[in-house]
Amino acid sequence: MAGGPVADSVSHRTLQSSATVYQGRIWDVVSDTFSLTPDSQPLTRDYIAHPGAVAVVVLNDEQEVLLLRQYRHPVQMDLWEIPAGLLDVEGEDFVVGAARELAEEADLVAADWHVLADFFNSPGSSSEAIRIYLARSVSWIPEAERHVRTEEESEIQFRWVDLDDAAAAVLEGRIHNPSAVVGILAAATAARDGFASLRPASAPWPAHPGQRKQ
Repeated sequence: MAGGPVADSVSHRTLQSSATVYQGRIWDVVSDTFSLTPDSQPLTRDYIAHPGAVAVVVLNDEQEVLLLRQYRHPVQMDLWEIPAGLLDVEGEDFVVGAARELAEEADLVAADWHVLADFFNSPGSSSEAIRIYLARSVSWIPEAERHVRTEEESEIQFRWVDLDDAAAAVLEGRIHNPSAVVGILAAATAARDGFASLRPASAPWPAHPGQRKQ
């Protein structure tokens, strides 16, 4: 195995066929048949074709992170999460999408943005890529200008939690949402050097399937 920094990389394999076997309201299910090597037997894998998402770790001046409590029906639990949403607006810049979700879900705007972490939510079954931002220097949106939340989002509850306490909640198994788990632990790590090592909000995201050159 080659040396150098540990980094994931794109791996091109021979694709024999690809078909959408289910078309959903938000995402589709795709069935691909491909070969790992030119002389190997074809494999077929079904997976969710997903547009991707963004999430936001919001920190205030007291180093508290904003958590949102929301009902998630597939697991039938109220989960503590961070603001997040789909990248479902064609051509929208990633950080603009994150700012939109922050406004819609938390009634906040932020003046300071950095990339905190990138990850695949479930790479064995979905193409969903998620970018988590760190947002600071936040202020409330005037009440008359706030987004009206409906359905499950109408039940959202907010709580500011000390970042170290939030990290402890993750490690003790009290927080399960993947974006919250990754974002909180990444923020707790980044806080050690005062967030100096974070990438700018405009950092490229080449791992996102939609950003790869065909």
